[in-house]
Amino acid sequence: MKKGFALLLTLTLAASLLAGCGSSEKETESTQEPAQTEQQPETAPLSGSVSTNGSTSMEKVIGALSEQFMADNSGVKVTYDATGSGTGIEAAKNGTCDIGLSSRALKDEEAAAGLVGTTVALDGIAVIVNPANGVEDLTVEQIAQIFSGEITDWSQLGGQSGTISCIGREAGSGTRDGFESITGTTDACKLDQELTSTGAVIEAVAGNPNAIGYASLSALKDTVKAVTVGGVTCSEETVLDGSYEIQRPFVLVTRDGAALSAQAQAFFDFATSAAAGDLIRAAGAVPVA
Repeated sequence: MKKGFALLLTLTLAASLLAGCGSSEKETESTQEPAQTEQQPETAPLSGSVSTNGSTSMEKVIGALSEQFMADNSGVKVTYDATGSGTGIEAAKNGTCDIGLSSRALKDEEAAAGLVGTTVALDGIAVIVNPANGVEDLTVEQIAQIFSGEITDWSQLGGQSGTISCIGREAGSGTRDGFESITGTTDACKLDQELTSTGAVIEAVAGNPNAIGYASLSALKDTVKAVTVGGVTCSEETVLDGSYEIQRPFVLVTRDGAALSAQAQAFFDFATSAAAGDLIRAAGAVPVA
């Protein structure tokens, strides 16, 4: 009887101890604080303005990039001043714009002055005639002879008789610089008209059956006809593979060692990224990223 009572007492004490341990563990678990998640600071949205200045040939490309960038960053306004490549390069140099725009590569003296050129796209320089002109193809040599005054009548090229009227851009134009450099006509062109924008050249050629000019591939309209050069059409594919001879870069110009504002740097990064490729292509130029 005593042994039975002792056994019962022992079992009762063991059960009590187990219950106490379980309660202690539950209390410990319930009093543990949840782990803290570290909060990342939010990036402030961009605001302010980004000023670009320069090449008229880059109008469509910069317009497309600016429109998308402003849609993505509603607090930023991107401005474009179409003054020509030379003026845009100078504006970048003296700090009157955030990013200069040039439709030619920087010259050695410009790079030596502390400027940096970043190619954002490639562009073909189309040789354009009036749609009524029967001439379809010209060689680079023939183009040089036309613009230097050696060939003066369309009949010399298999077309109908008519005195050739050469239309070109003003001094300082990136398009003119690229065209003359490639055709070997620097300081030798004899122009009937020197115009201050790509659009004006296109309009002049469209209105004159005997005119010939040059214009950015990205700016071409169906009011003029682009002749093939050495049998090669001016197109995105032929510019990219190098088979079309008359081509040049579209360049963003900045100052070496001078930091851009946060919004200007963001626009620069966007313009030179692969994400901008479709926009550049839709604007008629050839993306390089």
